[in-house]
Amino acid sequence: MNNEYDADVIVIGAGGGGAVAAKELGEKGVKVLLIEAGPWYGNKKWPEPNTEAGAGSSSSYDDLDINLLKKSFTDLEDDMNDGISGKFRWGSADRSVSPWQRINVQGGFVWQSAGVGGTTLLYFANSPRAYPKAFEKEWPITYEDMIPYYEKVENTLPVHSATGTAKEDLFYYGAKKMGWQYIDAKDMTEPGYRPQPNAILRINPLLNDPDFDINNNRSVGCTLRGHCVNGCHIGPSVDGVAKRSALVSYVPLALSTGNVEVRPNTFVTKINAAEDEEEGLHAAGVSCRNTWTGETSELKAKVIVMAGGAIETPRLWLNSGLPENEWIGKGLTTHVIDCVSGIFEEEDLMNVLGMSDVKPYVGQNSAARFDYPGLGAFEPFGTSPGVYSTMIYGTSQKGYYFQNQPGEEEPWDREGIVAGELLKEFMRNYKRTLSIVIFSDDDVNQENGVTLDPSLRDENGYIPVITYRMSEADTARRDQLARIACGILRNAGAKTITRANWPPDVCAHIMSTMRMGYVTDTNCEAYQVKRLFIADNSVLSNGLGGPNPTLTTQALATRTAEKIVEKYFMA
Repeated sequence: MNNEYDADVIVIGAGGGGAVAAKELGEKGVKVLLIEAGPWYGNKKWPEPNTEAGAGSSSSYDDLDINLLKKSFTDLEDDMNDGISGKFRWGSADRSVSPWQRINVQGGFVWQSAGVGGTTLLYFANSPRAYPKAFEKEWPITYEDMIPYYEKVENTLPVHSATGTAKEDLFYYGAKKMGWQYIDAKDMTEPGYRPQPNAILRINPLLNDPDFDINNNRSVGCTLRGHCVNGCHIGPSVDGVAKRSALVSYVPLALSTGNVEVRPNTFVTKINAAEDEEEGLHAAGVSCRNTWTGETSELKAKVIVMAGGAIETPRLWLNSGLPENEWIGKGLTTHVIDCVSGIFEEEDLMNVLGMSDVKPYVGQNSAARFDYPGLGAFEPFGTSPGVYSTMIYGTSQKGYYFQNQPGEEEPWDREGIVAGELLKEFMRNYKRTLSIVIFSDDDVNQENGVTLDPSLRDENGYIPVITYRMSEADTARRDQLARIACGILRNAGAKTITRANWPPDVCAHIMSTMRMGYVTDTNCEAYQVKRLFIADNSVLSNGLGGPNPTLTTQALATRTAEKIVEKYFMA
């Protein structure tokens, strides 16, 4: 490599897409510098990742340490997922400073994490493919184009049909009783229920051994212990951890190529472009700052890949002063998430399950799903009690439940935030509760998206402003899915059902702000800036019809790495 460059390719963001691109490029002999704004957990060079700056970078698989990962991932909800001080916050590793600010015009909560692994650190690991029907709208490539890349990611992670526990069995019972079809397929073209395709290793074969020590387990495989959303550390080594976040799957694979260097605690603040007669405007490097010291530097590469996510990637483009485009930061989709929850009587659960409770906190966060191409999807889920109660009872655009009186035609008994004595009563029934999270297909709307505040800046540039409003069609789809989900709960035997009716804020599935076909070409290279590629959720052309986006982003990042090599690194 020419000494003029710090790497062949700089990848910005070590999350679900960036880590994939780095691994794929490294395997093809391309020298990659993978830059991440947040900390690196489970690495010997950062033994105290939230209190000490540690080293500058690592390029060795041997630096990974499962004992440090187990020390960092404590299962404690506030320690891991508190938005201000938690390890999975959107902010620097240094917990003596505030998290990085976003402005959400409608209010609400953006559930993202900074750190090596990105938001996959806390994701449910649900990995379904997009609906084929979604590629018939807005996408400049076909669903068939994506299949070999889906297959490669599914084999690499790997993705399996999840093993359910009581909450999934109860969900299946209600769906079957309601008359829906069981469809165990990867390519969904009609409504039905099925096991969740999860990026979680198969069940630990020692789990049924009466002498198995679940807390000190060092063998391979999922133990169904729960806590997935608070950071999985179950396994004998970092790359043997059960939940296949990018931290434990693609990052170790990238390091093993010998061609990838990872630099955490480094926030890229600008894409540096150059212009010449041969290529015109093209990416030439980046400006970045160390989040511990504030030291700034410039790095050069032949190709730049933006993978900071659907908020930070358009923010970086705009803060870099790159050419204007009416779709930069626009067209945001987010699956307008909602939740419905049912409480069951012990006797009814005994009749259906042969046990007196559901224990939603046991097992993988979500091991079943219902797909309805044209509307969206929903999934039974369970987490630890703080996160769980916030999702099902603590978030609503309808105010408090006593402010709303559902009509006779509505299948839920109450709607809105549950508080006070009723909340205490409902959480006492936590073990007998089944909840469903709804992901409805939302249309691409150019008014929804990410812009910059004209005056407010932080140390990384002008602050992103997020705007999202549901359309009438979005609302209708979500309402229809909520009714179907409530029907499943009622058919399963739920005695009382609550609908949260979440506000149209931006939560977890944040997509489509730098869309292929509008901002990039079909290789995911920016139309207006050559040698600048995108490999995160922002480049998705729409919301995929409702399925969780991570697998599609990872498949597309695999494809993008292939296209980068073909165009710029073929001898």
